[in-house]
Amino acid sequence: MLNHRISLLALGILASTAAMADDQSTAKGFTEDSHLDLFFRNAYMNRDYKHGRDDKAEWGQAATATFTSGFTQGTVGFGVDAFGMYALRLDGGQGKSGAAGIDFFKQGDSGEAANDLARAGGAVKARFSNTVIKYGDQMPALPILSYDNSRLLPESFTGTLITSKEIEGLELNVGRFTSETRKSAEGRDSGGLKRIDVFGGSYKFTDNFSGSLYGYESEDVARKQYMNLNYVIPVADKQSLTLDFNGYRTRVNEDFASDNGIDGTKNTIWSLSAAYNIGVHTFMIAHQRNNGDSGYNYGWYQNQGGLGDGGTTIWLANSYWSDFNGEDERSWQGSYSLDFSEYGVPGLSYTVAYVYGDNIKTAETSNGKEREIFNQLKYVVPSGPAKDLSVKLRGSWLRVSNDARSYNDDGNEVRVFVEYPVNIF
Repeated sequence: MLNHRISLLALGILASTAAMADDQSTAKGFTEDSHLDLFFRNAYMNRDYKHGRDDKAEWGQAATATFTSGFTQGTVGFGVDAFGMYALRLDGGQGKSGAAGIDFFKQGDSGEAANDLARAGGAVKARFSNTVIKYGDQMPALPILSYDNSRLLPESFTGTLITSKEIEGLELNVGRFTSETRKSAEGRDSGGLKRIDVFGGSYKFTDNFSGSLYGYESEDVARKQYMNLNYVIPVADKQSLTLDFNGYRTRVNEDFASDNGIDGTKNTIWSLSAAYNIGVHTFMIAHQRNNGDSGYNYGWYQNQGGLGDGGTTIWLANSYWSDFNGEDERSWQGSYSLDFSEYGVPGLSYTVAYVYGDNIKTAETSNGKEREIFNQLKYVVPSGPAKDLSVKLRGSWLRVSNDARSYNDDGNEVRVFVEYPVNIF
């Protein structure tokens, strides 16, 4: 049934009548529109756990080269995308590696993290009108399959993805992925993905109102649906109010849940945020609510008991160090962001947030609590020889009630990321 539905959606994409400029008709050529980019990242993460847990920390240097070709000219254009990555461990041995939430370098059988890792991948692509079909190693950024690029190296998936923009304001996606590469390992199928089918799209109804619907089915693992509504209300010059709703509905296969220690199989989670922007100031409040017989499950790897749908498949308002996704949890957030450009420091920004959650259900309680204070200072060099070099300092202070420690636990986290993108051509 699912294969039939995907086939119909794919045929619908390919048969769409162009209602906007034909991208392929303006193709410059395979070489003429090619790009080669380098990306350097130095990343450090430290988690200071409480209550007797060993602290964890990793530090590494990574370099990524990405080649993106243009499309050949003609009715159907063809191209190639490729990447190569290398990461060197600078610290994180001596018992400090192995935290699933950091995972820069996978531990070997000896329990020691790898000293370095390297991998490469590529994909072939074809474009007809405004529809692109790509097969190979990819990094999908969809709300139901979102690769993790928040650590040292990113995850990647191997499969086929069709992206269509035949109708102005409408983007449709349908695809099938059959393997996942873990961000901390070299093996192509190091994540143990069986198969995941994705489908859905987004539509811009007006300049200020947009929405999206997506879903996936992963063979013998889980089904998930996602919905988003976003509305921007202009208030005055350089002032606006943005309302943003995000929601997931997940159903985990009973056998998979039982085999991997997942407490329940049904979950619905949603968040609603209101962000008021006044020039360089942004004030936001948000509420997030979880229902079902389990917390919200996402990411990690299927051969490690995870869903395998990407480490950032949580497009929700209250996700920082804690995701505030415990069973039946309700959480509230207040945050403030400042862009220092009007104060003589272009490129500098700061965000602080406080999130409080309660009503967490565990074996010990039906009203567990947690709270987090999040801070992030970021500077991006605006011009000059080091243009676009960025430094990001992030810290979180997380505290959890004693009766909810089977869900989460106290800790302090520090992240320091230095990143430098370089365009070769």
